[in-house]
Amino acid sequence: MRSIVTGGAGFIGSNLVDELIKLEHEVIVIDNESSNAHEQFYYNQEAEYLDYDISDYNRIEPLFKNIDYVFHLAAEARIQPAIENPTLAIQTNVLGTCNILQAARTHGVKRVIYSSTSSAYGIINDPPLVETMNTDCLNPYSVSKVSGEDLCKMYYDLFSLETITFRYFNVYGERQPTKGQYAPVIGLFQKQVSEETPMTVVGDGLQTRDYTHVSDVVSANILAAFTENESAIGEIFNIGTGTNHSVMDLVYMIGGENPSFQYIPQRPGEARHTLADCTKSNQMLDWKSMVTLESWLNVMENTDV
Repeated sequence: MRSIVTGGAGFIGSNLVDELIKLEHEVIVIDNESSNAHEQFYYNQEAEYLDYDISDYNRIEPLFKNIDYVFHLAAEARIQPAIENPTLAIQTNVLGTCNILQAARTHGVKRVIYSSTSSAYGIINDPPLVETMNTDCLNPYSVSKVSGEDLCKMYYDLFSLETITFRYFNVYGERQPTKGQYAPVIGLFQKQVSEETPMTVVGDGLQTRDYTHVSDVVSANILAAFTENESAIGEIFNIGTGTNHSVMDLVYMIGGENPSFQYIPQRPGEARHTLADCTKSNQMLDWKSMVTLESWLNVMENTDV
């Protein structure tokens, strides 16, 4: 099998590349390493890495010849930076996704797995969040990612290119970004505690999120690539745990009984609560989350990682 992973030098993508290599795939990684959220990027010596921009169709298109599966994770992947630079988010996440789909269609790729976001649900929907709910895009990031979802559906309906879309709920785990004020909160809190600086709590800290381990996201991608359930093709699936925690919960889980923290201003364009209903992915992909946040944090604490 030959696979392309876009964004494969980053957090989720590099974990996926490692798993594909274990499954004896030949892997090409397309990643321009433009993200400023990473302290470092990650490489598997058995994969091929190309520093290309997915918004440059003519450059990436030849790479899709004789490719079986495409895992599309490359994106401008943070809400607040997208608010600061909407045009870059749209160029990368909309045009870039269209380029990936068109190149896959041109070369007869078997299936494209697209990574989207739970921020598609916005604030009009009450948790638990179900794929049939209307989207409510509060910021340029969610607009761009939902546009990518629509492109995937259109390429399947109009051109018969097999696609499956995932809406991830707050992914954490090994290799998570920790750089900058907009880094995902779990990695950021762990870094702040290790550096003996106060954890920065946005707003009142009572907003809740469904925190999902990266290994569960990787397993969902693998299952989607190989599923023989034809009813799953062209569909959108939540990938979460069905459990959520507040930011203040994290403060005490990571910082202990007497944590050091400080409040910082609330951010625009973000939902108050998220919680995934994963019935659809459980039933149609035979997927379920395996890692709880509590168990992972306990392992990290005991191993000093």
